[in-house]
Amino acid sequence: MKPAKFDYHAPASVDEAVELLARYGGDAKVLAGGQSLVPLLNFRLARPAALVDVNRIAALSYVREVDGTVAFGAMTRQRTIEFSPVVASRLPLLREATRWVGHLPIRSRGTIGGSIAHADPSAEYPAVLTALGGEVEVQGPRGRRTVKAADLFETYLTTTLAPEELVVEVRLPAMPAGSGYAFEEFARRHGDFAIVGIAAMLVRDGARCTSARLAAAGAGPVPVRLRAAEEILERDGLGDAAIEAAAARAAELVAPDSDIHASAEYRRHLTSVLTGRALRRALKTPRP
Repeated sequence: MKPAKFDYHAPASVDEAVELLARYGGDAKVLAGGQSLVPLLNFRLARPAALVDVNRIAALSYVREVDGTVAFGAMTRQRTIEFSPVVASRLPLLREATRWVGHLPIRSRGTIGGSIAHADPSAEYPAVLTALGGEVEVQGPRGRRTVKAADLFETYLTTTLAPEELVVEVRLPAMPAGSGYAFEEFARRHGDFAIVGIAAMLVRDGARCTSARLAAAGAGPVPVRLRAAEEILERDGLGDAAIEAAAARAAELVAPDSDIHASAEYRRHLTSVLTGRALRRALKTPRP
């Protein structure tokens, strides 16, 4: 199929892009990598009056570390993140998650800002943002504001951002040196959307867990921070019994739906299995 008719704009600055979004009063879509939007257009599941193509805004593409935080311009390609030395050193969990994203052509065009703004609960980047307690900076007609991960995702494919707001930067705290990490995912075929994915980070002091971060993708309408499972590890340590208890608790914390890909019960089971697997591997995979 072909998309419905729309106006096309390619602004050269963030200010111009925001002005265009405001002009169309919520009836415009931002075109970044286009890996999710273009199929929706072609199937006419999305019929915007206009597309605002931000690919010509060079200022939105960068990776930099500032004061213990790694900042990404919203238009930074996933392929750039996959091979970034800064990401490899400071955010290896994000690098590992990136390798689960689709196929090479998708990662070559897809962007970090586009993935997060699209808010697919099965996607890897929203889960990592949730696990690590990241945030996004957005710009709208009234200026810029910062939105934390916990306040960003509302439901399926929906964020709390206003229609005229544009994601301009994604920020993640650098992982502590020596912290363990793993991203575990189950999909029917390589490159398919995740049935369930688990992002895990552990900070340990011998057998003691000083900090645990866990988030699930594909197990509800938004990425789910598994805080009660984290608390088990922080209280009881990192032995087999604590890991098994945390994995079981993780399955109780999610509220997945059933669909053509998997039942809710199966997704809960996967949450437990993948949480245990991610935690055990995180113990053996420390950050440089």
